[in-house]
Amino acid sequence: MKKILLTTVSFGVFCCAAPALAADLPMYSKAPAVVAPVYDWSGFYVGGFGGYGFGNHNLNNATGPAGFANFTTNYSSQGGFGGGEAGYNLQSGNIVVGVEGDFAWFDIKGNDGFTSVDAAGLASNDATNLRWAGSLRARGGIAVDRLLLFFTGGWAYGDLQHTSTDPVFGIDQFDTRRSGLTAGAGIAYAITNNVIGKFEYRYYDFGTYLRGTPGGLTPNGQLPYNVANTFSVVTLGLDFKFGGPVVAKY
Repeated sequence: MKKILLTTVSFGVFCCAAPALAADLPMYSKAPAVVAPVYDWSGFYVGGFGGYGFGNHNLNNATGPAGFANFTTNYSSQGGFGGGEAGYNLQSGNIVVGVEGDFAWFDIKGNDGFTSVDAAGLASNDATNLRWAGSLRARGGIAVDRLLLFFTGGWAYGDLQHTSTDPVFGIDQFDTRRSGLTAGAGIAYAITNNVIGKFEYRYYDFGTYLRGTPGGLTPNGQLPYNVANTFSVVTLGLDFKFGGPVVAKY
């Protein structure tokens, strides 16, 4: 009987003490959400680039278009280039907008292989060399963390050297500086918080330059002519970005 009474009393004391013990235990709470860092493209940057390009040149003179084409003769050019750039990006959400300027030395050149003719009907050769070019462009794109898909377009300015070689009347070489338009697209990736690599395609249209006057001849006896010039280039580059820290996204 004494054992039963002692057990009953002990059980009662434990039941009374349990709520007090529970109140002293720490409350369970949900673990904090994991912070995912997101790259911020905002900020100034400078960098260098290089690549390879191809040109297309349509020459027209008084002999008129060839066949069904809209030119007398056509020729292509190709070569490499390298230069530098600077710009600024501003990011809002996933949208990135900015402005960029660049300058590069080019060596994209080619000739028509003596398919044009002079005033005497003899074969002559025309060659064009894009020597340097620069541009000032707007940029816009969509960012996915460290990856940026972008489009770009704006004003371009370049120096083209033309060489006309006639077997009888010699060589006429001159430089012409042309304003034009450029547009393209590319992909960029932030390798580190400050170093950005990119691949880009760009198209240039420098319009048409003229040589000679109607009713006359060029300095080396050619019929007056004009040449329309376009270029397509592919570029690899590295930029260094200032500021624009990585931000946290919950």
